[in-house]
Amino acid sequence: MRCRVLLLGFVVGTSLCCGACSGEDKEARRRAAGPAPTRAALASVASASAGAALFGRCAACHSIRRGAPDRNGPNLFGVMGKPVGQNSARFGYTAALQQVGGRWTPDRMDAWLTNPQRFAPGTSMGFPGLADPLDRADIIAYLAAQR
Repeated sequence: MRCRVLLLGFVVGTSLCCGACSGEDKEARRRAAGPAPTRAALASVASASAGAALFGRCAACHSIRRGAPDRNGPNLFGVMGKPVGQNSARFGYTAALQQVGGRWTPDRMDAWLTNPQRFAPGTSMGFPGLADPLDRADIIAYLAAQR
């Protein structure tokens, strides 16, 4: 079954699965993105359900339900499209992240998830980043679905 993938309210492609994606499905999606996939190609095969499973790593510090409290990191509900370092009025963002400016787009979130320290030198986020670009695309699809 194919599912539509939404990023910031726009259908950007379809994924090859609806449930938690198996390793076999992940490899099929990786092949469908091409031999040297762009971020757009990865977004076209991204799976919000796979991103939900991957978000478990993030859930140790971040909540993602509307109105849920902040934890060691801010609540990420509705973060896509919001100003960087301003999604939660209650959270004490570092000056380093606040100074980045702009809004969370898929490209900016990809850069953040790749290496938070490179994206915002001096940020307090201790997460080292995700090396796998398909994992990042899946998490971004999941974040975009949280509206």
